[in-house]
Amino acid sequence: MANTITAPLPGLIWDILVKEGQKVEVNEPLLVLEAMKMQNEIMSDYAGTVTRILVQKGETVNANAVLMEIE
Repeated sequence: MANTITAPLPGLIWDILVKEGQKVEVNEPLLVLEAMKMQNEIMSDYAGTVTRILVQKGETVNANAVLMEIE
């Protein structure tokens, strides 16, 4: 079962720093979320492989939206 990375707050996907199929470690930056005029790096809570990226650069997301899956 995949582990999900969710948005901690609503905002704009400023940049995506990983690709599907890429291996990541715990605390590795995955993407940049702009919220309240601040850019926040969203870090991985899991070590594994990025299996799905569910957002695109420039997309607006709500709090708790699933951003990507890591197995």
